[in-house]
Amino acid sequence: MRKTILTGDRPTGQLHIGHLFGSLLNRVKFQEEYETYIMIADVQALTDNFNNPQKVRDNVLEVAMDNLAVGIDPQKATIFIQSLIPEIAELTVFYSNLVTISKLQRNPTVKQEIEQKKELFKDSVTFGFLGYPVSQAADITAFDADLVPVGEDQLPMIEQTKDIVRKFNKIYGQTLKEPEALVGGFGRVKGLDGNSKMGKSLNNAIYLADSPEIIENKIRKALTDPDKIKLDDKGNPDVCTVFYYHQMFSGGNLKNIKNECQSGERGCIQCKRELSENIIRFLEPIQKKRKYYQDHPELVDEILKRGTEKAREKSRQVLQRVKKGMKLDYFS
Repeated sequence: MRKTILTGDRPTGQLHIGHLFGSLLNRVKFQEEYETYIMIADVQALTDNFNNPQKVRDNVLEVAMDNLAVGIDPQKATIFIQSLIPEIAELTVFYSNLVTISKLQRNPTVKQEIEQKKELFKDSVTFGFLGYPVSQAADITAFDADLVPVGEDQLPMIEQTKDIVRKFNKIYGQTLKEPEALVGGFGRVKGLDGNSKMGKSLNNAIYLADSPEIIENKIRKALTDPDKIKLDDKGNPDVCTVFYYHQMFSGGNLKNIKNECQSGERGCIQCKRELSENIIRFLEPIQKKRKYYQDHPELVDEILKRGTEKAREKSRQVLQRVKKGMKLDYFS
């Protein structure tokens, strides 16, 4: 039997090229080799968007279309909506008895994200946000996931899941599958402002759905070598955000771009114009496919409905095992 992968996205906005190179392109490959579940994590998105549920709802369809546009095949991968799988919520409640508050507070990923969102939480973080690693454990185990693609910053979350699985199996008998993190090829993509991470909330992203005009405008504002003032100044590609993107979109001409920059033969305006053209060309087939789904939202709804039904059937099987182990299988 094929191994199972669980991955997904929070529907807090459209997906961008950071998602594309960080995870989406790999998902397209995974669906050929693995039983692939792609979760639209609306419940998790509400942990820090609880005061704006319409934002989350509106972006469920956007995220689904982005996945389909890059090549996710609903005949090969299962796309589903987290909130429509009540078994995940039930597992979360059961698992919450196996994790201490202090353990969650020490989780490096949680600590970092709480610090990033201190304006939202002020002096006191919500129970839902502090406990979302428990919900993630429920997401992963509900589908008997063998592998979970993550960046290195998310490794503590997988360790938390493994701790829960081990403790559950020790108390209630061998019931849950222990997952492994799949790290590699999931590096962060820098933002247009040079920030180490491209993010929806950082206003430094190029979205898969951006028009050519928007892409050109964003690239015009992207950071270059601050010491390259005049056209014929010798530049340093290693500190240039524009060259960083050229490495993703301009492979065949990369050596020439670097040499011309270092020798002072290439100006930043020309370099940005060429990058914009390459990004627009790269995204064109993705955007064409996305436009098809935008014009046929009923198809996306049907894909999500079928995927959620399949995902729920799988999660039911896992929950039945869990309840049996916990002696909660009354009248069965």
